[in-house]
Amino acid sequence: MPFVSQIKRQTDYNLYSSTTPIVIDNGASNFRIGWAGENDPRVIFRNIVQRPRHKTTGETVSIVGDHDTTLLKYFDCSRSGPRSAFDSNVVYQFEIMEYILDFGFDRLGANGSEIDHPVLITECILNPVQSRSKMAELLFETYGVPSVAFGVDAAFSYKYNQQHGICDKDGLAICPGFTTTHVIPFIDGEPVYKGCSRTNIGGYHVTDYLKQLLSLKYPHHMARLTWEKVEDLKMEHCYIATDYASEARLFQKGTKEAEEKTRCWQLPWVPPPVEEPPSEEEIARKAAIKERQGQRLREMAEAKRSTRINELENQLRGLEFLLQQLEQVEESEIPFFLKDTGYVSRQEIETALAKATQSLRKVKGEPKGEQAEVEEKTDEKYPLVNIPDNMLTQDQLREKRRQMFLKTTSDGRQRAKQKRVEEDLERERKNQLDEQKRLENPELYLGEMRTKYKELCEKVEQRKRLKTNGNHSNGNGMSGGVGRGERLNAAQRERMRLLTTAAFDRGKGEDNFGAKDEDWQLYKLMSKDNDDDDEGPDEDETELARVSSRLQEIDATFVPKPEPGPSQSAADMPRSRPLTKEDFQILLGVERFRCPEILFHPNLVGIDQAGLDETAGVSMRRLSSKDQVLEERLTNSILMTGGSCLYPGLSERLEAGIRMIRPCGSPIKVVRALDPVLDAWRGASLYAAAVQFPQQTFSRMDYFEKGEDWLRGYQFQYTL
Repeated sequence: MPFVSQIKRQTDYNLYSSTTPIVIDNGASNFRIGWAGENDPRVIFRNIVQRPRHKTTGETVSIVGDHDTTLLKYFDCSRSGPRSAFDSNVVYQFEIMEYILDFGFDRLGANGSEIDHPVLITECILNPVQSRSKMAELLFETYGVPSVAFGVDAAFSYKYNQQHGICDKDGLAICPGFTTTHVIPFIDGEPVYKGCSRTNIGGYHVTDYLKQLLSLKYPHHMARLTWEKVEDLKMEHCYIATDYASEARLFQKGTKEAEEKTRCWQLPWVPPPVEEPPSEEEIARKAAIKERQGQRLREMAEAKRSTRINELENQLRGLEFLLQQLEQVEESEIPFFLKDTGYVSRQEIETALAKATQSLRKVKGEPKGEQAEVEEKTDEKYPLVNIPDNMLTQDQLREKRRQMFLKTTSDGRQRAKQKRVEEDLERERKNQLDEQKRLENPELYLGEMRTKYKELCEKVEQRKRLKTNGNHSNGNGMSGGVGRGERLNAAQRERMRLLTTAAFDRGKGEDNFGAKDEDWQLYKLMSKDNDDDDEGPDEDETELARVSSRLQEIDATFVPKPEPGPSQSAADMPRSRPLTKEDFQILLGVERFRCPEILFHPNLVGIDQAGLDETAGVSMRRLSSKDQVLEERLTNSILMTGGSCLYPGLSERLEAGIRMIRPCGSPIKVVRALDPVLDAWRGASLYAAAVQFPQQTFSRMDYFEKGEDWLRGYQFQYTL
């Protein structure tokens, strides 16, 4: 606190004598404190206490009232939320109340060891004696006040407005507060407490309901929907609908009038930078860079190929020279001769020569040899394959079966390798033809390639959908859920047919499956697990990959479609988009009147109690069920006070509700207080400044002599 401000408050405090009362409006929402006789309270703050820990030192501090965001960023508030001294509208946590009174007296300037001023403090209607006695004990024994007076806030507001001609001596005071709503009848200027009514609904429930609705509607903006901000949105945008059902239908139909009544709260949003499409010069520059990079890669590959050819040729010449020398060496001296060469025998040198020759042909791109040479090598490698079985022994037969298995596997690998070579040659041929077409007319060629890519994408996606759904749909062009049997390919369906046939034949009579040779052939067919052999490779997918690769080479702006995952189809892939200004808008439509409607229908939030209009009717019936004149006098002056009566349309809705429970032609007049929020404190300040006020106080001597029993019958007199 600044030093100058402390001097000013202490000076203001010294201006008042010890007989000047201190007026406290102790509301469940706000705490207001000031001097008697003044028009406005000196200090106003929220009636809450929070005790967070410092993030660095771990020290616990007490924060009273409104939160200072610049201060709370240094504290950990996750384990200590705001706490109130009230349970509904009754004070029951006096440890918290002591923090609040300390803060209020200090801000007022009364920071001495004792408070030597009388205190007038407000309370709820028919406050329990336990709460009143604890409050008196706190003020007398902790702060040492000389005397205390207790009064009802709604009664002070009614009397204050009565003196200004807003309401009559006979009437009703309807006070929708923070947690409760009270209705107090007034007869001849005095409140009649036996006719009071209370409903446990108030501004707190309206704010909480609005916060829940907005959190469900905008879950990604929950961090911004703080209690304070929702409270501001409620007071700024909410209103009471004259006819709730018709207003709800208006928003349900989405009419123009509903759009006009919708309010928008724009959250902070920074638009992303706009990415302009590349110009023709930029595209040409990137294409030239890509071409130069490709040329460098081709040159590097050619240099590497030349180096490899030279190495293989030198190796071949060395091996051939070594073989020539071996021809001049005797057989017994060959191991000694090959000791320093790294080879063990002539066969190893010949094998290395054959491998080097094959590698050289592969690097040069030459064919791998004649078919006769291949057959000759095959005969040398598998000599028993072509010999009849009757000319072989048992060991040779076993070796023949092994050689046949190896030969079959080797032939399969050779066929697959030859097929890949043919596919590569075919792909290269197509690329050469495409390059010729592109050079003749680049624009036409690019358009044709894009059209072909689009058609192939659609065809491949359609094939995948049909494969997933078994060539079935749900009737509207969308793929529907099917069983496993409808997703089988041709080979799988054939095996299922064979199994079904075998099972059907088996059930007809005796189980003799396997007695015939054809049964075992059927068994082999059923046990085959080559599902995709009958379908072969997908030519469309191969062509799509080639076209996509080709478009990436010739078009710098081309972006291929992403491939869907194994458990996700292309139609189900999430499509991300950049966030726009509309994504950071909080729209208040039906919530504007739906939340305050709980004042008239508390059952909307699960509270089984009466609304404002019904509560007013209950209070009138409690006074007299036969005195129609008294009821007319009461309904002719209905004052609304309290913070929750600031909604537009509340007066008209309350008047219409009370008219429904009154006889036709009864006079009904609903008015709002001059200042529904501060009139209670102003009325209390006016009464505390009167000459008769000391006679209505409860002194410290009375407290020690009479005790709690005298507080039980204590009642403030509002006629001065």
